[in-house]
Amino acid sequence: MKIALIQLDIAFGNPEVNYAAAERKIREAAAGNPDCIILPELWTTGYDLTRLDEIADHGGRTAGTLISGLAREYGINIVAGSVAVRQDTGITNSMFVFDRTGAPAGQYSKLHLFKLMDEHLYLLPGSAKGLFKLDGTLCAGLICYDIRFPEWVRVHMAEGAEVLFISAEWPLPRLSHWRALLISRAIENQCYVVACNRSGSDPANIFGGHSMIIDPWGEIVSEASGSEEILSGEIDLARVREVRGQIPVFSDRRPELYL
Repeated sequence: MKIALIQLDIAFGNPEVNYAAAERKIREAAAGNPDCIILPELWTTGYDLTRLDEIADHGGRTAGTLISGLAREYGINIVAGSVAVRQDTGITNSMFVFDRTGAPAGQYSKLHLFKLMDEHLYLLPGSAKGLFKLDGTLCAGLICYDIRFPEWVRVHMAEGAEVLFISAEWPLPRLSHWRALLISRAIENQCYVVACNRSGSDPANIFGGHSMIIDPWGEIVSEASGSEEILSGEIDLARVREVRGQIPVFSDRRPELYL
């Protein structure tokens, strides 16, 4: 499976600019014939949380229409990062996934809200898993701060997921945590980790970039710089089964003692 990660420099609080940039980058990435494209977290608005009442996407319809159309046009699976979505009860930070036909393949709202960046003041937490299938492979999609909760990641992997997609806006000062946590999640779950971060800055933060693809042994397949770019890499799903067969951590678990 060939993956393209779009490491965007997101325009703060300007959805129109971001929709145009994302479409341009998706078309550019599609020229390399990937099987799947992934975008970063909150790529439509950035962390302009105080204006989400004004700029959030109602029902995710604008982003969904754009990404679904591009997935169908190019015959490519797209993990559409996450967007601020206005729901009847409030605003969520939600990931949408579309298959090669442009049909919805999955949706996930960020479960763990990051208080250090005031998410809890403006967003509603999710309450469901992020499992979905791409080309018959069970995958999981989580968002940024979620990777600090290994028990939440394991819930998905224990159901057989082989690829963990992460969309993020991870700040530069904690870049060492980003790399260490992603490698750890790959090793302990014996899965591929495909993690798309943003680049650039907003009025309060500088973001780290360094989107990554990591194999089930914890080896880095490819890694971006800190700047805006499209990162490509290939994953071999047979490698997941090979590693899980070599060290059978899932069958050796004793979950009855973990609570």
